[in-house]
Amino acid sequence: MARKKAGLSERHKKIMRYLEKFQEDSGYSPSIRQIGESIGVKSTSLVDYYLKQLEEFGYIERDSHVSRSIRLLQPLPTSVGEKVVSAAKSVAATLTDVITIPLQGRIVASAPLPMPASDFNYFDAESGVDIARSLLPPRENVDDLFALEVDGDSMIDAMINDGDIVIMKRAQQANNGEMVAVWLDDNDETTLKYFYKEKDRIRLQPANPTMQPIYVDNPKQVRIMGKVVMVIRQVRNVAM
Repeated sequence: MARKKAGLSERHKKIMRYLEKFQEDSGYSPSIRQIGESIGVKSTSLVDYYLKQLEEFGYIERDSHVSRSIRLLQPLPTSVGEKVVSAAKSVAATLTDVITIPLQGRIVASAPLPMPASDFNYFDAESGVDIARSLLPPRENVDDLFALEVDGDSMIDAMINDGDIVIMKRAQQANNGEMVAVWLDDNDETTLKYFYKEKDRIRLQPANPTMQPIYVDNPKQVRIMGKVVMVIRQVRNVAM
């Protein structure tokens, strides 16, 4: 039966940290000599003494007849100070993982909106949207991404509302069912819709039951500018 846990010495803690790291990396236990080297102790009998204490405290279990048989029963307890340091490191890592996506204009999620030029890029060059890299697909090339502000409510059933931000991936082709930003060459207009290629036309489908799809008979008049990667919903004030 394990003794009531006592306060661990610094050497006990070093051994526990080494055991956790070694087993995580290797999948098996280190030797007594390796443990001694990790804490700066040459005497294997002294290392064995510390291991017996960790057994008595209930942190490890081992078979005296089998080498490399140490099994961790519980993790090393974390002090308040260590938790604070760990949290600070986590926050710092998150902050360094923030990327800025250029905000290149406004896209209409209703009837197509005439645009003054053949590009979305009419916002201030310094405009951008900061997001955590971890929110994006792991292999996404951030250089291919841009952001657009949504104007209109044709995509409300897709949880995209007026004023939301869509993160787009530059693309010139799309599969059926993908949400895309398109440029309609015949009218110099842009819109955000679901894309469907039908037998003899393109259907741009809204996600709003009160609105009708847009049909384009000539596929060459539909230029895909990008696909939606993610949506950043804006916080709205609710009147009381």
